[in-house]
Amino acid sequence: MRSRRIGVLCVVGLALATAGIAIRAHNAFRYPIVYGFDSRANWRYIERLTQSWALPAPDADWSTAHPPLFYYASAALCRALGRPEKHDAVVLIRLISTLLGLLAVGLAVALVRRADPDDPRRALLAGALLLFLPAHIYVSAMLHEELLVSSLASLVVVGVAWDLMSPERPRRALLRAALWGLAGGLALLTKLTGLLVILAAAGAYALDGWRRRDARLAAGRVAVLLAVALVVGGWYYARNRVEYGYFYPYGLKTHRIMLSYPPGERRLGDYLRVPFATWTDPYALSPDLLRSVWGTTYISIWFDGHRHFLPTVRGAVNRAGTVILLLALLPTAAFFRGLGRGVMRAVESPRGPDPPLLLLVALTLAGYVVFSWRNPWFAVLKGSFLLGLSVPFAFYASEGLRWWARGSRARATAIGVWMGVLFLAVAAVFTQGVVFQKTDPPGFSWEREPRLVPPTADQKP
Repeated sequence: MRSRRIGVLCVVGLALATAGIAIRAHNAFRYPIVYGFDSRANWRYIERLTQSWALPAPDADWSTAHPPLFYYASAALCRALGRPEKHDAVVLIRLISTLLGLLAVGLAVALVRRADPDDPRRALLAGALLLFLPAHIYVSAMLHEELLVSSLASLVVVGVAWDLMSPERPRRALLRAALWGLAGGLALLTKLTGLLVILAAAGAYALDGWRRRDARLAAGRVAVLLAVALVVGGWYYARNRVEYGYFYPYGLKTHRIMLSYPPGERRLGDYLRVPFATWTDPYALSPDLLRSVWGTTYISIWFDGHRHFLPTVRGAVNRAGTVILLLALLPTAAFFRGLGRGVMRAVESPRGPDPPLLLLVALTLAGYVVFSWRNPWFAVLKGSFLLGLSVPFAFYASEGLRWWARGSRARATAIGVWMGVLFLAVAAVFTQGVVFQKTDPPGFSWEREPRLVPPTADQKP
């Protein structure tokens, strides 16, 4: 009987994986070329590096302030292929980014299987949650570095979690710490958020050593990881400091248009409000959502609040969003339920995957709060910035769902049906050409929203 159930789960898992991969491959060809977050500027950066390997100044163009790994790798691919036409190059880079993004899915499944080997359904859920996560799907169609940095971060956090669940062998422990330092350094060379997973990994090693009273091994792991990561990824920031006077640029003239974006300032209440518009009017320029950091973030994780992937029309698109965002409340709540259980386990014992996962969640959310406070504009509230939490999300959301499903066949069936409907809705809406096809320019023109345009001097009371 058990082998039969495993066989059924394997068939279901294969079907879900095939569907998730097919959606991404289809979108790589159907989604308009260089649409998406900063994609036009990203292509210009790649094109520039195909002409010269020399790094441009951070203020030379919109994207040249970004760390260069994604752009160098893309340019190297274009050079190796004899500088193909833009369409062919962009589609190929999208497909490779998709494969890299699927690495996080596989890592999440592997970690869940290791941590909970007696519950294969949970591993199936963990993979499906990422395969049908809207932010993961639509970023896969864009010319962007988010999937690369999120997969590298996933590799680091899963590797460290695996170490904490394995017997210590000092020599191998240092070699593995060096490997995770390499991956973390590459993440840092892809995006500044790579620093968060490096700190989470170092913190997990340090905490593990403190609780085991083995300071020597912990110090060795932390030192090796940080040294390798900073050598591999830190040179770019050191170069910025030497040549331009800052480690990472802020407020460049090339980005000054963002200063005109609403709301233009942040208040404490922006982090406390989640209005009904999150479900009834899910687009980033909804007046109610402009003052809701987490509401806007939620609609960009589980939908497309910025309309870079879906059409900008609000009627049918908003209704589709309402359905998906209501259904997504269940896995979101399950994530926080699983997160709470993870905190309790981490307090009780260090021998598990929770410390690096929890540290990564805490550091990423804290970093997101600081970033959104310092950059108080609707355009920066993107769920894609949180894709580095792919593994923690899949790990804890699958745990919460399975916890609620245990002990009641009716409840388990209801949860299965609910999640199945959510996955079908996401697949239909986020497969280009099935329900919606993106043909209009990406994003919103906020100046056309009369309620958001500040009055001129002669209009002010």
